[in-house]
Amino acid sequence: MSVSTPYLGLLLPLLAGLAVYGVLYGIRLYRADARLPADLVLALEVGSTRTTATGSAIDRIGMRYAPAVLRMMGPVRVNKVRRKLDMAGNPYGLTVDRYAARRAFYGGLGGLAALAMLLNGQLLIAALVIAYGLLWTDVIIWSAISRRKDDIDRTLPDFLDVLAVVVSAGLGFRQALERVAEKYEGPWSDELRITLRQMDMGVSRRDAFDQLRRRNRSDQVSMFVSALQQGEELGAPIVDTLIQIATDMRRTDAQNARRKASKAVPKATLIVTSFMLPATLILIGVGFYYAAEVNFTDLFGS
Repeated sequence: MSVSTPYLGLLLPLLAGLAVYGVLYGIRLYRADARLPADLVLALEVGSTRTTATGSAIDRIGMRYAPAVLRMMGPVRVNKVRRKLDMAGNPYGLTVDRYAARRAFYGGLGGLAALAMLLNGQLLIAALVIAYGLLWTDVIIWSAISRRKDDIDRTLPDFLDVLAVVVSAGLGFRQALERVAEKYEGPWSDELRITLRQMDMGVSRRDAFDQLRRRNRSDQVSMFVSALQQGEELGAPIVDTLIQIATDMRRTDAQNARRKASKAVPKATLIVTSFMLPATLILIGVGFYYAAEVNFTDLFGS
């Protein structure tokens, strides 16, 4: 679909005016002292300490529309988002309310840009812009979940070795867990501090570690919690259990590394045979052609 020149001359000033109005309206909303629900105010204040100035400005603009986005999502979808945020470790200070605020901002921005693309007849770019507006916040969460899982899987075996040494020195498991967690930084240390605070608030150790397992999409965390609970039920020495868990995790890591390496060889072969080999043959053929100075007109006629 294309727009004729007279109509295009009218639409361009109209779109420019709408863009200017949107910028001015956004600035007014950003500076306005709007009354927000208490939970949204808390989310905005907490998140501003863990995000950039740009992210904080985006949240302040979109926070006014967060309640409407949450109502459209429904309670089931909101619970799924809350679980994903827990698994991602609340990246950049994201809470459920801040997630809804960013969905509102990026969705509105993508909608305006897609409208401009549609009026210009660029359907594919409009679809891409709409997808960006709807999915960008989820892409951030999915990426954070993957990074967090890799960090925990890399940290956990060494953590268990240190924990086994501290427990064997005479400290109880609860005290040793807190002592070692203080020496580590990163997502695994954060998860342990959450678990310890839950135990301080009266949650049983089994329930606290069950929640730890649910918050993480990591096979090693699940292995750690399962082995710990089984050792507690069977009365096995905690030091032997920790050492055995760390050994099993390293064995699993080695198997996964060999599996990834075996998958990388066919992929590399496919790339070489599909792209590099034909390009090399073409380069060699062109080199032979220019080096031989063959006149194809003399060979095949005019």
